[in-house]
Amino acid sequence: MKYLCLVYYEEKTIDAMTKNEWAALNGECIACGETLRQSGHFIAGNALQPVRTATTVRVRNGKTSVLDGPFAETKEQLAGFYLLDARDLNEAIQLAGKIPPARLGSIEIRPIRELVS
Repeated sequence: MKYLCLVYYEEKTIDAMTKNEWAALNGECIACGETLRQSGHFIAGNALQPVRTATTVRVRNGKTSVLDGPFAETKEQLAGFYLLDARDLNEAIQLAGKIPPARLGSIEIRPIRELVS
């Protein structure tokens, strides 16, 4: 089964890191992705640019509106994702616990709902 692991943390925590700390965290994330790839669990993943680069699009009554920034104001921001293939939720939880930013924020695990036409 496929699970999307959404990585959340407070951007101010990242902004406070030194260049070396940031590089070390990125290195850990790359290594984690490689380990997941080698074990056959990794499908896709990427980091996201900061929320200040976000754009939100809404369509209401046929009219499109575009807003700068994310829709929701939250303490933690969506920073990236890992799309994993896991046997079940328990295995997905075990895998998500190894994602390095889990130490800084949280990993939300969502089962993928396949759209069938």
